[in-house]
Amino acid sequence: MLNIDEAKAALLSLLQKKSVFHGDFTLSSGAKSNYYIDCRLTTFDPEGAWLVGQLMHSLIRKEQTSRKVNVVAVGGLTMGADPVALAVGMYSHWAKDPSPLQVFSVRKSPKAHGQTKLIEGNFKKSDTVVVIDDVITRGESTIAAINAIEKEGGTVAFVAVLVDRQEGGRQKIEAMGHPVFALFTKGELLGGHARPHRRADCTVA
Repeated sequence: MLNIDEAKAALLSLLQKKSVFHGDFTLSSGAKSNYYIDCRLTTFDPEGAWLVGQLMHSLIRKEQTSRKVNVVAVGGLTMGADPVALAVGMYSHWAKDPSPLQVFSVRKSPKAHGQTKLIEGNFKKSDTVVVIDDVITRGESTIAAINAIEKEGGTVAFVAVLVDRQEGGRQKIEAMGHPVFALFTKGELLGGHARPHRRADCTVA
């Protein structure tokens, strides 16, 4: 079992190896970029998922204690947040937390049949939750999740993300009154130890 510092170094190395691409990209916002961070290649990797679960669980429990809030569940907008949230919940169970963190997923639009839910999984009105995301760029997906949770009667304690691209999203979210905590920044992922892939021109979500 790796300690927190070892786990963070291992996850950074894995993200740099699997999830950093250089080339010409059009982001979902329409902005152009000469690099792309595809965290899902890491968060859907068994080793990556375990490291993500350990590190995000540690971050969430630390901030929960610091802020004296009782976090019930974690989740965010599908699908970038989904593997991260599930990894945290599974690690919370493995760690034998007295009250393991529950997991939910925010849909991009309400389900068209059945219970017509906007939020799937283990979320209920009045829950205090942490909003999860894999990457924050301009913050739109994270803000959409926050708005959905508050509309359904939940309270957002804070936001926890794997990577902050440092392009204004964090500031927008914090201006709404929600602190943001990131495991890594763009600068760390694109640092001297990265050995990024190259990919042809493409549009990415």
